[in-house]
Amino acid sequence: MILAMMMVMTISANAMSYTAAKNEALFLSDKMAYELNLTAAQYEAVYEINLDYLMSLNGHADVFGIWWDRRNADLRYVLNAWQYDKYMSLTHFYRPVAWHAGGWTFAVYSHYNKGHFYNDRPKVFVTYRGGNNHKAAHFYADRHMPKPAVHHRSAMPLGSSKNAPAVHQNTPAAHHNAPAPAPHNGKHGVAHNDRHGSDRHMAQNTNRGNGGHFGRR
Repeated sequence: MILAMMMVMTISANAMSYTAAKNEALFLSDKMAYELNLTAAQYEAVYEINLDYLMSLNGHADVFGIWWDRRNADLRYVLNAWQYDKYMSLTHFYRPVAWHAGGWTFAVYSHYNKGHFYNDRPKVFVTYRGGNNHKAAHFYADRHMPKPAVHHRSAMPLGSSKNAPAVHQNTPAAHHNAPAPAPHNGKHGVAHNDRHGSDRHMAQNTNRGNGGHFGRR
């Protein structure tokens, strides 16, 4: 009984709480909305997908496990072709989480300052508590998802404006003119443009050096 209790405590200590997961999912989704020019409907779905992924993590083995595969599969339905290609080329989006020294690290904090948001919270931030990734694999394929037809211009180079003001708007589909905030360091993510082979193989064989620290709140 004691051994069983210890195992439960270890799993609980490794798993993210709902509050922590939703806050991290919000920060990540806001930056994806900015760089991928998401529509409002896409922003809602991306937040749900990111929250599901984070809430499914219980340890190092889950980072590139079945829940990461499901995240990529769901995003294929939500994003159009150029958005998904760009998503795969940005490692702070494509493989956003790492397990380091007994804790979670988030690559997005190496590219964006903590607390900086471009958009209002998605409506589902208050109501959605996870679980769509436990439903049918085509869950998002069956949802109506308006997508932008025009390629969004690239964000300003990292470090171009350290004190850029936050842009708050209700429609993530609008073009963003504010430059990205300065990163915590000068490292850029490693691009992934090879569409051959599995997504998991590509992520597991790239440098995992960029990561912010969990526990930011």
